[in-house]
Amino acid sequence: MNLNLLLLQSPGSSNPIFGFLPILFIFAIFYFLLFMPMQRQKKQQQKMLRELQSGNTVVTNGGIIGTIVKLDDDTLVLRVKPDNIKIEMARSAVASLVSEEVKKA
Repeated sequence: MNLNLLLLQSPGSSNPIFGFLPILFIFAIFYFLLFMPMQRQKKQQQKMLRELQSGNTVVTNGGIIGTIVKLDDDTLVLRVKPDNIKIEMARSAVASLVSEEVKKA
């Protein structure tokens, strides 16, 4: 009878950290595949916005391509071809710089 009680008892409880290891592993994968690249891209975007200079050709989030004429702290003025229209917009609206090779082509 004593033997039957030993067989019916559950084995000793395992360490609870082994139950969390798969969850921690999945979080680590998400961090390295999703969050780190997003943070890196955000830092590059902020660096590009800080380093804007008058004369740079940029593309805005709305798809407007223009040359920077004037820079302020939070705004900039773009000259847009073909009629040389000047548009004032937020600095954060700049999506990217147009490279020199694209301008020459």
